[in-house]
Amino acid sequence: MHNYEFKANDNLTFRPGIRPVPAADAVTPPLVRRALYEDVAERLRQQIFARQLPPGSWIDEQRLAGEYGISRTPLREALKVLAAEGLVTMRVGRGAYVTEMSRDDVAQVYHLLALLESDAAATAAAQADAAQRARLRALHEQLEAAVNDRDAFFALNERWHLALLEIAGNRWSSQVVADLRKVMKLSRHHSLFKQGRLADSLAEHRAIMRAIEARDAEATRRAMQAHFESGLEAAAR
Repeated sequence: MHNYEFKANDNLTFRPGIRPVPAADAVTPPLVRRALYEDVAERLRQQIFARQLPPGSWIDEQRLAGEYGISRTPLREALKVLAAEGLVTMRVGRGAYVTEMSRDDVAQVYHLLALLESDAAATAAAQADAAQRARLRALHEQLEAAVNDRDAFFALNERWHLALLEIAGNRWSSQVVADLRKVMKLSRHHSLFKQGRLADSLAEHRAIMRAIEARDAEATRRAMQAHFESGLEAAAR
């Protein structure tokens, strides 16, 4: 049985065997239920991204369960979620390890991202309305201003890329790309860490934005593909 923890609403009355009943004189908002293992998965995810749990490291379930103040059941459920995302590798008889990215892994992820995101960018160039273009333009301007703040640049870069996917409207592509981008955060060879790569990346973003503003879908596709090719080349150095 899963060990879940739900947040109760003070305006709800709980009775054994029946659904919660709203208090008579209360206006009750929808009750949002979040399983404990989801909170645990997010905490683990952030520790992995922050390198508190570095790539290749063994995940000590007993220690983490004690640190989090939970049983090992929700922790194991959380590890299954992260394994499905590719952030954790389960090894039979040895437990869970933070996934390590080889150069081949990085190349394969870049290849998939280039395919999916160039297609999304082309669709956005053809279909985006004025408000959506203005949103992309605003994110790009924030990105330009954050060139000297690497953490802010990383966050804004991801928001800009994901905004293109959202505008394109293919939820399956968005889901796959979101997972691939999580995995990319494991890479020690991340292209944006390379000397001069931030400036090059901005120049490539400008080319993509010009193509989007011109509503040129194929030029946008080519510019996005070139962006990922340059990123992979920088990561391989």
